[in-house]
Amino acid sequence: MLEINNTGNHKPLVMVTGANGFVGKALVKALNKQDVSVRRCMRDITPTVSDPESVFISGDINELTNWSDALAGVGVIVHTAARVHVMDERSSNPIVEFRRVNVLATINLARQAAKVGVKRFIYLSSVKVNGEASEFGCAFKASDPPRPLGAYAISKSEAEVELLGLAKETGLEVVIIRPPLVYGAGVKANFSLLTRAVRLGLPLPFGKITENRRSMVSLNNLVDFITVCLDNQSANNEIFMISDGHDISTADLVMRMAKIIGSNTCLVPIPVPVLKKLALVFGKTDLIERLTGNLQVDINKNISLLNWTPKANLNENLASALDSISN
Repeated sequence: MLEINNTGNHKPLVMVTGANGFVGKALVKALNKQDVSVRRCMRDITPTVSDPESVFISGDINELTNWSDALAGVGVIVHTAARVHVMDERSSNPIVEFRRVNVLATINLARQAAKVGVKRFIYLSSVKVNGEASEFGCAFKASDPPRPLGAYAISKSEAEVELLGLAKETGLEVVIIRPPLVYGAGVKANFSLLTRAVRLGLPLPFGKITENRRSMVSLNNLVDFITVCLDNQSANNEIFMISDGHDISTADLVMRMAKIIGSNTCLVPIPVPVLKKLALVFGKTDLIERLTGNLQVDINKNISLLNWTPKANLNENLASALDSISN
């Protein structure tokens, strides 16, 4: 049986998909602290899930998933579930798989939600809808023409278009959020690998990457922004970029991490063209492009329209993220 919003709380019941994921789990925790009733939706149950009887198990979501049981009484949906980057891609046609989850499954959920009277649908998209890199000093804006590259980004962009079309058709309020790299307690992938290298005190070849600028967003700030979007009418049918509001070079990031950890990591000043040639040899071109390139986002719309500014300090958020990554 799913839990029902019978607390008497005037706040709407919030349904969170991907509730056991990196962002979803943190959002559920934050909402619980704010006395907001939450319906957790996840693909399957893991041993760490508390109160599994209150969770809606969706299985692998697609265009045929029946959400009727999960949607009962829901006022707002925060859709974080997605097919993300697959390191060991086995599909012969990845775009089909990305579209099945990120487009078809998303629109299927949104249509069912609109039909039963859900008021708002908050979609966690990606900065990659804007593109892989921004020009130095020219931060991506929500109003920029989409330039997605790769199956993941294309599927996210297509889902945005479909959702905004559905909003006009049905009156469902849609809010789209495009985060860049998200870091925080429990972060994995490249950020985790970099943290471990710094913790080991390894010399890293980033000494010359001092002029690029990267926007990031802490898990705390992202969750805070999502909660603001739950009922702010100014967010209705809008697209938002999100970041900590503090862009940083790769070299600066690594040295901040080393200082927080207390590591002796040093930066080796290898010229960027040399790094790119080495990356080509070892098949790490995409990784080096992210480390050496610019990706900045403009959050002025968030400030002017929603009166939202990042609350958490960069160093404090880094410390929290680094502390969560074991030796």
